[in-house]
Amino acid sequence: MFRINSVYKFQGKDYRLLKIIPSHIIWIDLNHPNANPSIIKKEELITAIEVGEAEIIEDPFSDISLINVTEGSIQQKKRDMGMNIIDLLISNENFYDPSIRFSLVKTIIKQHKTTHQTIYRLARRYWQRGQTPNALIPSYKNSGAKGTKRIAKDKKLGRPRKYTEGVGALVDQNIERLFRIIINKYMLTKDKYSLGYAHRKFSTMYHTLFPDIPDSEIPTIWQFKYFYDRDFPKLTQLTARTNPITYAKDIRELYSTVNTQVLGPGSRYEIDATIADIYLVSDSDRACIVGRPTIYLVADVFSRMVVGFYIGFENASYVTAMQALQVAMTDKVELCKQYGYEITHDDWPCIGLPDAILADRGELLGHQIEALEYKFSIRIENTPPYRGDLKPIVERYFRTIQATFKPFASGIVQQAKEKKRGGADYRLDATLTITEFKQIIIGSILTHNTSHQLTTYDRDIDMPIDLPLVPIHLWNWGIQHRVGQLKQVSEKALRVALLPKVKATLSDLGLRVFGVFYHCPEIYEQGWMHRKKSISRPQSFQVAYDPSNAEITYVFYEEHSLDYWEARLSPRSREFIGCSFWEVWQVQHEQKKVEAAQNLKTNRSQAYIEERIESIIAQADKNKPSSTSSKKQRLTNLRENKQAEKDIERLKQRNNSQKSSKSALTVLEHPESSSKTENNILHMPKSKQFINLEDDEDYSLRFGVYQDLLDDLEDSNDEN
Repeated sequence: MFRINSVYKFQGKDYRLLKIIPSHIIWIDLNHPNANPSIIKKEELITAIEVGEAEIIEDPFSDISLINVTEGSIQQKKRDMGMNIIDLLISNENFYDPSIRFSLVKTIIKQHKTTHQTIYRLARRYWQRGQTPNALIPSYKNSGAKGTKRIAKDKKLGRPRKYTEGVGALVDQNIERLFRIIINKYMLTKDKYSLGYAHRKFSTMYHTLFPDIPDSEIPTIWQFKYFYDRDFPKLTQLTARTNPITYAKDIRELYSTVNTQVLGPGSRYEIDATIADIYLVSDSDRACIVGRPTIYLVADVFSRMVVGFYIGFENASYVTAMQALQVAMTDKVELCKQYGYEITHDDWPCIGLPDAILADRGELLGHQIEALEYKFSIRIENTPPYRGDLKPIVERYFRTIQATFKPFASGIVQQAKEKKRGGADYRLDATLTITEFKQIIIGSILTHNTSHQLTTYDRDIDMPIDLPLVPIHLWNWGIQHRVGQLKQVSEKALRVALLPKVKATLSDLGLRVFGVFYHCPEIYEQGWMHRKKSISRPQSFQVAYDPSNAEITYVFYEEHSLDYWEARLSPRSREFIGCSFWEVWQVQHEQKKVEAAQNLKTNRSQAYIEERIESIIAQADKNKPSSTSSKKQRLTNLRENKQAEKDIERLKQRNNSQKSSKSALTVLEHPESSSKTENNILHMPKSKQFINLEDDEDYSLRFGVYQDLLDDLEDSNDEN
C-alpha cells in the first residue's frame, strides 16, 4: 500500500517515507532544517488519507537520481566522501531510534575525525533528498545566486582594475536607467547596431549629463554588456533585433511537419515560380542571347511528386500559373513525347484535380481563380507575403532541380555579376536553347519522380517498412490505401476554366475583346445583333481567352457558370488572323504610337487652317462696304447677281481651258523639247481644236433647254 521514498503532504508539511515496519512508518520532514526521522502509526496515516488530511504528492527531488556526475570531479569526491562518513548510520536498521542513532554518531566521529553537525547534516540531506548516493551531491547550481541582481553600496561590483587608471563607476539605479534608454534606442532595434556603438552613444550622453566626470570613471563597455545580458534575455534580444518576416521564416521554432496536414496524394499541391540561374539562346539563332527562363513547378505534398511544370520566357503571372496547373491535372504522355521522352501513364500517373492548391498571394489571389473553387471544388490557399517556408516542398525542389544542370551547363549565373579586369562575362557563355533546356528539366523531373530517395521523409504509422521512400511509390501507395483516384474532368472544360478571363462588350459591330471584334453564331441566333434600339441585348459578357491564340474566345453567357459559346474572329479584325494576343497587344501598341504621332501633325494642320480661315473672314469683314440700300433692295436682285457671277466663273474656266489646250499643242509641235522624258510619256490622241460651246449652234440646239432648266433650279435653290 505504501512505498518507500513516497512523498506525502500531511497537516501542511511534506514528508518522505524512509522505512515501513509492521505497524508503523518511519518518515522525515523534507523542509525543516533540523528534521530527524520520526514514527507514525499506519492506521493514523490511513485515516488521514481517507478524511482528506493527507495525500501523496510529487517528489521535489526526483531529478537528483538522474544527475550524471563526471568521473574525478569535485562533486563525485564529495559525494563519495559523504557516503563513506554516514554509511554506518544509514545502513543500521534502527537508525530511527534516537538513542541508537546517537551512539552510532559517536562511533563515526571517532572513526572519521569529523563533527556531530557534519554527520547529521549529511544524514539529513541523504534522507530528505531520496536516500540515494546522488542526494549528497553539492548543489553548486545554487552557488553565486545566478540571475539575482546584486546591489552595489559603497564601491563598484566585480574585480578591481589592474591596468586602467581609476576605481571605476558604481552602477546605481540612475546609471541603469541611462543604460536602458540607450539599449532600447540602439540595441533593441532592427538596425542591428553593435554593442560598441551603443556604448559610445552612452558615453556621449553621460558626458553631457556629467561633464566633470573623467573618462576613466565612465561605466565601461563590460558593465554595459553585463547589464544588457542580465536584464534582456537572449530571446528578447533575438526577436527585437530580427525582422519579423525573417524570424518567422528562418529562426522560429518548428512544431510539426507538412505530412501531418495531408491525408494522401492530391490532398494539397504547392505551386511556385523562380527564375532559372542560366542564360539561354534563341532556337532560331544561337548567336542571339535571350535571357533567363521562368520555371513553374507544381508539387504534391504527400508524395513529393512533381506533378506539373511550365518552362518559358513569360513572367510569373496567372496565365503562366494556369499553364502549369493544366499540365499538373492532365495526361503528360504526349507532352513528354514532344521532347523525346517515351513514357507510359504509369510513369507519371498524376491526372486529376487536387483537394487544395497552395500558392503565393500573387498569381492565385483574385476573381480569376474562382472557377476552380466553385466549379471544381478546389480549395485555394495563399501564403502570407515573404513566407516561402510555408511551401517547403516546391521551394526545396527548385534548388534540387537546378543542381542537376549547374555543374555542366554554360551561361550559369555567378555570384558576382561584376567581372574582374580581363575576366569573361558568364552571359556570353550561353549555349542552350529553350527546347534543350526543357528536355533537361523534364528529364530531371522524371528521374526525381521515379528514383529519388527521400532520406528525410517522415513516415506515418500505417506505412509499411518495406515501402521505398520514392515519390512514385509513395503516390501509388497513397492512391491505393488513402484517397483513391483523383477527381477527373474533361480536359477541354478544365482548359477553358483555367484560361484568363476579361470583360467583353457587345455592340452592333460584334463582341469586342481587347479592341478586337468577334462573331458568335449563338449571339446572332438570339437576335442581339440587330441595329435597332428596341432590341434588348446584354451590354457585356465574361470571356475567357487563350493568350497564344487570338482567333477564338470563349463566351460565358450565364453568370457563375462555365457553360460557354465559341466566338471567332470577325472580318472587321481580319488583320489579326493567325496572331496571338501578345502579338495583338504589340500591334496595338505600335498603332497607338503611330496614332499619337499623327495626332500631333493633325492638330498642327487643323490649327493652321483655322487661323487661315479666321484671317480670310477677318479680311472679308474688313472689305465689306457700307451700303445705303435697304435689305429688300439688296435681296431683290439675288438671281441676277448669281447669274452674273456664274457667267464670270464660266469665262474663267474657258480661258483656263484655252491656255491648257495651247500648252498641249506646243508640246506636240516641238517633241524634241521633251526628248529626255520621251520614254516615260504615254502618248494620247491629238486633242481637237478648242471650240467655243456658247457659239456652237449644234450645242445650243441640243443642250440649251437643259442648261436653262439647270440654271433655273440653281436660282430657285439660292432663293430658298
